[in-house]
Amino acid sequence: MHPNQTRLDHFYAAFARLDADAMAACYAPDVQFEDEVFTLSGHEQVSGMWRMLCEATRARNREDWKLSYSGLEANDRRGKAHWEADYRFSAARRKVHNVIDSVFEFNDAGLITRQRDRFNFWSWSRQALGLPGILLGWNPSFRTMVKRQAEVNLENYLQARRS
Repeated sequence: MHPNQTRLDHFYAAFARLDADAMAACYAPDVQFEDEVFTLSGHEQVSGMWRMLCEATRARNREDWKLSYSGLEANDRRGKAHWEADYRFSAARRKVHNVIDSVFEFNDAGLITRQRDRFNFWSWSRQALGLPGILLGWNPSFRTMVKRQAEVNLENYLQARRS
């Protein structure tokens, strides 16, 4: 197994345990992350997002948490993974099954420098947000509103950690 594939296995095994510190150790200082909700730069933001999500899941929704992953592939520069997460979305307490495909880039030290997660936003929003997600999840303006709220939540979380 390529060392970067081992890194991805370590990352997802840590995520399954909700161990954000072990996840953060997989990232380079200048990491870039993007998914349907977040666009983040730097170790503080990216690892902060995972810490925020892991802490919220441990605190309120641990019994509903399940993560499975497969299709890990990696070479010296790139990698990919497929993962599925079952959880209760904290804002609405609604159950979600999210299916995600990730692509990665690595530096020479084998740390993740870029991660791009893709999932169906409308499918996610229907599950996580109920009727508003059903009616508006396809709308770019609604997606922008969800992204802005996520950014505010993350910034508030990071500010509290700095204090």
